[in-house]
Amino acid sequence: MSDKPKGAILQRDKETYAIVPRIPVGLVTPEKLENIAKVARKYKIPIIKITSGQRFALVGIKKDDLDNIWKDLDMDMGKATELCLHYVQACPGTAVCKFGVQDSLGLGVEIEKLFSGIDLPAKVKIGVSGCHFSCGESFVRDIGILGMKKGWTLIVGGNSGHRARIGDILAENLSKDEIIDLTKKVLEYYKNNAKKRERMARFVHFVLIFCSLHFLFYHTCLSVP
Repeated sequence: MSDKPKGAILQRDKETYAIVPRIPVGLVTPEKLENIAKVARKYKIPIIKITSGQRFALVGIKKDDLDNIWKDLDMDMGKATELCLHYVQACPGTAVCKFGVQDSLGLGVEIEKLFSGIDLPAKVKIGVSGCHFSCGESFVRDIGILGMKKGWTLIVGGNSGHRARIGDILAENLSKDEIIDLTKKVLEYYKNNAKKRERMARFVHFVLIFCSLHFLFYHTCLSVP
């Protein structure tokens, strides 16, 4: 049985750990910020890093301090290695941005609440953007949601890693209820059909190849006299 501490990532030195508290869509209160700083000083945490997923990574933690740090932080554990939804990132959208045409923050919070507890074949990251500038990195996330004047656009299969891939547009001009419902259906299909640790980008890539070959085979057969 593994003795790997829950909610912690072993670092390069093989001695210390990093943790990532859950911060939905990157929104944090002054009280939370002050408490993070207090905990970092108390336990002499050497590095606090803002991640690409709009979260704080606390790095360089001793194993014996992990439980007490989580207790003092009083924050939920953010997922970092588990096979599930890791985070939803979102741009400011109509909350404050002059370019925003849709409420990306509000939708992002709702999306995370709905899907954060679902087990999935691999980690999933969702990016929600409130306009066509796509500051929520919607086209390079496993699932991207893009706000346009006529409604929401759903994008699937993006990835910004070493095998980068621009996501494919699945549907456009959706209402809030429709985008949530379709996101749920995409995650369910992915959960039921993808291989373990197969990221959404690879899954979508092979599904598209299969569908293209099936279409070609079907129409070739029909054209044979």
